[in-house]
Amino acid sequence: MKARDARNSRVARTGDEKPELPGVWRAYGALLQYLRKRSGMNQQQLGDAIGYSLEQVASVEQGRRPAKAAFTVAADRVLNADGALEALQDEVDRAKLPRFFRNFALFEAEAVSRFSYDPLLVPGLLQTEAYARALFAGHCPPLNEEIIDQHTEARLSRQKLLSRMPLAELSFIIGEEALRNPVGDRELMREQWQHLLDVGALRNVEIQVMPAACGFHSGLNGPFVVLETGEHQHLGYIESQEVGCVVHDPAEVSASGLRYGKLRSQALNSTESARLIERLVGET
Repeated sequence: MKARDARNSRVARTGDEKPELPGVWRAYGALLQYLRKRSGMNQQQLGDAIGYSLEQVASVEQGRRPAKAAFTVAADRVLNADGALEALQDEVDRAKLPRFFRNFALFEAEAVSRFSYDPLLVPGLLQTEAYARALFAGHCPPLNEEIIDQHTEARLSRQKLLSRMPLAELSFIIGEEALRNPVGDRELMREQWQHLLDVGALRNVEIQVMPAACGFHSGLNGPFVVLETGEHQHLGYIESQEVGCVVHDPAEVSASGLRYGKLRSQALNSTESARLIERLVGET
């Protein structure tokens, strides 16, 4: 049974009813089944040909489990699909994201510029797999392992934006507290810090650190993103406690842009930020 929460237009579920599976998983599964039958193969034969079990193939065809990229590449090749399955992979991955984030993810994937301020955590686009998995594993209430896997895969898939052509202009301001917060053990954090240095060396990426001793600044109200779409529309995004909001109002987006410009002037520059991160790596 479903009830509508008028305050945030979410569908609230009651009882023990299972959540509805994303439609794109079912569409992908139906296409996979059609291509398999067209090739004269049963599920076991397809699984043997691409290195997956009968149960895995059946689950994907029924839309109960999303296909991973490796599954799609192999199935597309074996079934002579001419890229039909691969064309759906980004949508399949996007549906693995938490529901509240999916609308913004559509804009993010096509962004020509994206500027973000993250005071407490390393932003998702810059996270290592281990760091992302540790965050999802610590979710409250707890997530099952399958959901943790799906959310982690989806977050890593978003990182295509870092190298997508044409290149997007990307700027990140990260609070020093986020870098020093031990999300995992020292080795996990060392890997994360080194990853920040590697990504920060890309010519379309700028990473700045907001020092913990900066005092009052305009980012103390929380994280936010300012984004420009391929159609040169400017959007904002704010998120807290699994509630996300895409901001379309030009005045509000403009205010966020002004705040971000102020934050850039108050944060360490990219060279100073890299030196701080290098010191953290050296301390491990």
